[in-house]
Amino acid sequence: MIVAGCDLGSQTVKVVIMDDMRLLAKTVIPATTQPEKVVEEALNLTLDQANLRMSDIQRFVATGYGQKQVSFATQTASEIVCHARGALWHLGSVRTIIDIGGQDAKAIKIDGQGKVLRYQYNDKCAAGTGRFLQIMADALEIQLDDMGKIAEKFTESITISNQCVVFAETEVVSLINDGKKVPDILNALHKALAARVASLVKGIGSIEQDVLMTGGVAKNRGVFHALEETLGVRIQQPEGMDPQINGAIGAALIAS
Repeated sequence: MIVAGCDLGSQTVKVVIMDDMRLLAKTVIPATTQPEKVVEEALNLTLDQANLRMSDIQRFVATGYGQKQVSFATQTASEIVCHARGALWHLGSVRTIIDIGGQDAKAIKIDGQGKVLRYQYNDKCAAGTGRFLQIMADALEIQLDDMGKIAEKFTESITISNQCVVFAETEVVSLINDGKKVPDILNALHKALAARVASLVKGIGSIEQDVLMTGGVAKNRGVFHALEETLGVRIQQPEGMDPQINGAIGAALIAS
């Protein structure tokens, strides 16, 4: 059964096509103010990759911010449920999921069948999200994708005391003016974000192994390792996994 799943995030739109639990193709493109149009564009790109036509898709499930705007979706589904299903597909032993997207962060505890037991969700504050990193990257005049690599060169441990994005940005500017090096500032920012997310994770109770990190921010190795250090656990990342498409995979699995 050929199915498709879509995750409409605040910053990107992710579409996957699957056949009998097997990933056939994926697309990640920037989000726009026209959710249905950009989903259609992403779906067409994914169909081209898989050498398929729209008529080959038997079911299509949408999740994320703009899910209700996709009129041609077979159904919509909860982001929390989709991330749980996607994480279990990636790693059968997963019990705790940490998802950090562009505008929100989630901590989810599941059982062995992927049923959601508890979750915490932050979509009211940019601290602890990808938006926090984007603002700081702009303040430091570097590319968002380069943050993790640059942070690896840190030599001094400093602290960002403000977790509020507005005040943290001001603090970063002060650190620059004080002559602090960019890698040291980035390392401090990663730790600050990790501390914010860790409080979210602790809100779902004891951390059950295995732990999986998903979302676009999971590609930042600085944040990944800062979270491991802050939580005192090893976070799994299966070989070849693209953490950014986890929600879309969950949506496709629900479709199937």
